[in-house]
Amino acid sequence: MKITFLGTGTSQGVPVITCDCDTCRSDDPKDKRLRTSVLIETEDVTLVIDAGPDFRQQMLRAGVRKLDAILLTHEHKDHIAGMDDVRPFNFRSHRAIDIFAEKRVQEAVKREYSYVFAELKYPGMPQMNLHTIDGSILDICGLKIIPIRIYHYRLPIYGFRIDDFTYITDANYIPEEEKKKLYGTRFLVINTLHKRKHISHFNLEEALAIIKEVSPEKTYLTHISHTMGKHYEIQEELPGNVFLAYDTLSFTTGRTKGRLNDEVTGP
Repeated sequence: MKITFLGTGTSQGVPVITCDCDTCRSDDPKDKRLRTSVLIETEDVTLVIDAGPDFRQQMLRAGVRKLDAILLTHEHKDHIAGMDDVRPFNFRSHRAIDIFAEKRVQEAVKREYSYVFAELKYPGMPQMNLHTIDGSILDICGLKIIPIRIYHYRLPIYGFRIDDFTYITDANYIPEEEKKKLYGTRFLVINTLHKRKHISHFNLEEALAIIKEVSPEKTYLTHISHTMGKHYEIQEELPGNVFLAYDTLSFTTGRTKGRLNDEVTGP
């Protein structure tokens, strides 16, 4: 399974409009962050977790030509605002894209994209099939996905575990029963906004505490604010098995002939 970070920034992205901080003025490509999303590819299935306002740009940059499904963590605009751009995949595959979301999030998608679900559809509209996440294990083209109930302040949202890979974004609380689903994860992705305390996101101290408890082999931090600081400076402060993710970073999971296979690529 190949994991590619399509975006690792907050709802504003990095650089932030009108901001003149050192991070936003940085020339390092690792400090250029689109809205948070991740691409997951196996031999049989290609899916994306969240499709925010940068979805089109992310698909073009990653060279994605096939998309089977989109998993939605929650309904905030930085996670669903790009879904109109599934149309090229509709045209290429001659089928609707499967969208997996809980009922509340589906209702938000229907409001945001009312024309997609209208009784009288205009030619060329996006095609989406909505499927319900209710906490049960999902089966997407044979890929088993475990939803993890987490909280974004008071908003219940979902993270996901696929085999030895777990993805959590926009969280500031994981119930103990749900945290058990993280144990045994080899590769963890977790949101880490910045160093200060925040009302609805883990900060660096809180994320590192979860990492220590869950003890994955490698962890990648995502949903990073410009106030976190420059990539190279923060990376030097992190434990050896924790990495500040950046856009286009990719790694593979799984085992080949008994050996771990986790080659990392990126600029």
